[in-house]
Amino acid sequence: MHAFEEWPFVIALLGLAIPAIFAVAAVALPRRAELVGAPALAMAVCFTVGVALFKGTPGDDGASLGVRADAVTCVMLLLVTSLGVVIAHYSRTYLQGDPGLPRYQRWLLLTLSAVTTLVIANNLVVIALGWTATSIALHQLLTFYPDRTAALVAAHKKFLVSRLADACLAVSLVVIHSNVGSLDLDRIEAWTTAHPHLSPSMQFAAVLIVVAVALKSAQLPFHGWLTQVMEAPTPVSALLHAGVVNIGGFVLIRLSPWMSQAVFAQMLLVTIGLTTAVLAALVMTTRVSVKVALAWSTCAQMGFMLVQCGLGLWHLALLHLVAHSLYKAHAFLSAGTAVEGWRVDALAKPRSAPSPTRLVVGIVAALGAAALFIALVQHFVALSPADRFSVPMLAILVSLSMVPLVAQQTPSIAVYTAGAGRVIAVALLYIGWHVAAAHLMPTHVGVSNYLGCAFVGVGFVGLFAVKVTLQMAPNGRLARAIYPWLFAGFYLDERFTRITFRLWPPRRLPRSSTQPTIQLQKTIEVGT
Repeated sequence: MHAFEEWPFVIALLGLAIPAIFAVAAVALPRRAELVGAPALAMAVCFTVGVALFKGTPGDDGASLGVRADAVTCVMLLLVTSLGVVIAHYSRTYLQGDPGLPRYQRWLLLTLSAVTTLVIANNLVVIALGWTATSIALHQLLTFYPDRTAALVAAHKKFLVSRLADACLAVSLVVIHSNVGSLDLDRIEAWTTAHPHLSPSMQFAAVLIVVAVALKSAQLPFHGWLTQVMEAPTPVSALLHAGVVNIGGFVLIRLSPWMSQAVFAQMLLVTIGLTTAVLAALVMTTRVSVKVALAWSTCAQMGFMLVQCGLGLWHLALLHLVAHSLYKAHAFLSAGTAVEGWRVDALAKPRSAPSPTRLVVGIVAALGAAALFIALVQHFVALSPADRFSVPMLAILVSLSMVPLVAQQTPSIAVYTAGAGRVIAVALLYIGWHVAAAHLMPTHVGVSNYLGCAFVGVGFVGLFAVKVTLQMAPNGRLARAIYPWLFAGFYLDERFTRITFRLWPPRRLPRSSTQPTIQLQKTIEVGT
């Protein structure tokens, strides 16, 4: 028997030490915050090793001192602490000489402490409190420059949306406790196993959880704050897009045994996520600012993550969360080099739109490669019932995403053969990660969501058709009809801003703003 099997208390202490280090450093060592990353990362590594040696299950010894010790916890702790170290180091260079650096470091560490507390928690109350604390600490970072009107407006909208989400979450916790008698995750999982058919009240609680996640994940039409927080320091944007906005997906993954049985909540996830993913992906193509385009990309990516949760692909949602966090952290922290890349693209010869012939041949080559891949997977891989429909659909969507790359090349047999090979290689890599992620967490079999899979497939195929049409006919009838709406972000944020500001207007703008009304209007226009 391993030593850690005899001492689960030690594992719980390792988990509790990580947020404690961040919190103590925020209070006692605000001027030496750069020294915190190494021990926090070391504690995360120790915790991972401890859980790897520990063979208990979350239902018995796996949750000691309120710490949930499983693979998801290990992955998230490594992700959060690693990104925290990188962002803290980047911030020291970015804000060097700024008198507000100690205050910034303090709130950054408190944010990391709240996030890591949420990650290790085995109780929904602790998760909810950690989520709220993360939002409040992040609010201080978003308003780091209190004289910037745009920052105050965006932070105010985020504050309102987050408090509405907290209210939905609080009501759902009351309903869950009245049914289960506990808010511990392992107790909720055991109750779900004993009650495979959820009561109407538990279905309602699941819907409230979905609404809270949609609000905090910047889903349309509650997305405006995410696209307008660019007045905050760049490392704050990296922290927000790489970590904080992903918390909703993590909460859904934690509740996956229960959510897998909530049919209405899953369909709502698919509907909200697919709508946001499609519309945000189209709007993103019209943005000139690199950071604003990245913000719209985050909206779309969060929508796709909710779609994966709605389809019951929880391990893929976890994989997507990790990949998106790493990508967005790198994208924001390296956004300053985008100007150099733009200059290179401006000097290069512009690419012409692909001809219909190239496009058709590219689609045929990609779909043929996808069909070959699906046949190989079904023959050699034992897919679960939930994956027998979703994996072929995802393979087709991956193949369609590769069509523009194939269609832009000079047509030849070698080009299309190479393109088909890329499609198969990408699909194999995707399935490889699919299988690896499936081993990180148990599979929770719920209601087969074939209707949701079909709905998602139609939605993304429609997105592909619209983007290809706009690319081939940039001055065509569809382009003239849809581009004004895309440039305006479908006017969703303007309507949301007017309604919320009437109900709860922001505090008085800084006196340094000589024309606050004009600046507010410019803020809204730039954000959309």
